[in-house]
Amino acid sequence: MPFLWYDPTMILLLPAILLAMYAQFKVQSTFARYSRIPARSGLTGAEVAREILRDNRIYDVRVELTPGILTDHYDPHNKVLRLSPQVYNSSSLAALGVAAHEAGHVIQHQYGYVPFNIRTLIVPVAAIGSQLAFPLLFLGLVFGLRELAQIGVIAFSAAVLFQLVTLPVEYNASSRAIEALEVGGYLTREETPHTRKVLSAAALTYVAATLTAVLQLLRLMLISGFFGRRDE
Repeated sequence: MPFLWYDPTMILLLPAILLAMYAQFKVQSTFARYSRIPARSGLTGAEVAREILRDNRIYDVRVELTPGILTDHYDPHNKVLRLSPQVYNSSSLAALGVAAHEAGHVIQHQYGYVPFNIRTLIVPVAAIGSQLAFPLLFLGLVFGLRELAQIGVIAFSAAVLFQLVTLPVEYNASSRAIEALEVGGYLTREETPHTRKVLSAAALTYVAATLTAVLQLLRLMLISGFFGRRDE
């Protein structure tokens, strides 16, 4: 069976794999570079995040330290903004950009930004779809159950939808971050372009993830026979 031994459709993923590798290198190198440059404000990422929330009259979200490297995220269910040590404790241009970006997600939640709400709603569906997709596809191909394989592909499409919705959410959060840093005076006009580079590099990782998901979906559709192909 081609799926088990040799699958020529894997070549479809090559552009996404290359982009993902470049994006990972770009975000790590850019963050490392601007982590060495302190912001003139002298504020840490945690302080800036709290200030931005206060500037937007958001008082019910905690800012906490979380372990790991670049594990920064906003938890909308518990209303907690979690920052990694290299962001929470640092006053670098990179740290302020990441902290402000996560604060941007809090602002999205607070003011009902539609793509953010959609992404939050489909998280459980996307998680289940990702877990079921490949087992269903595999079983369908092994036992010649084409419909079962196609159900697996449909399940995977939930993960693709999540990635597609994530793109505008992340770009909007970065835009809000830059605006908040400028308006609040946390960055000077000369510092802003450097922080913008950090956020642009991070955004590229989401572009790579979306491309990977879309091409993977196309590949799975080919394998399962969505376009009329029947596996021999």
